[in-house]
Amino acid sequence: MPDEADATPKKRTLTRLKRIAGQVEGLMRMIEDDRYCIDVLTQISAAQAALGKVGEEVLERHLQTCVAHAMTSGDPADRDRVVAELMELLTRSSSLLR
Repeated sequence: MPDEADATPKKRTLTRLKRIAGQVEGLMRMIEDDRYCIDVLTQISAAQAALGKVGEEVLERHLQTCVAHAMTSGDPADRDRVVAELMELLTRSSSLLR
């Protein structure tokens, strides 16, 4: 298996999401098997943290590509649009910044 650091950002993100999907499937089995609540909650916390990391990576790529382009394009409408999008995102989901 190739080193994850050598993969493209898209492939790394998909790999992480597949791992998270496996965690969620494991959580479903834990619930079906009536596993101890603290064990389930611990695994939920781990899945949330992993999903948060994916969100951070996607946000970073967005800032480095889409936002950077809009800020340097010379188009005030494009710049204003991405700033508004980011403000809406931050207002809606401050958990991305944890």
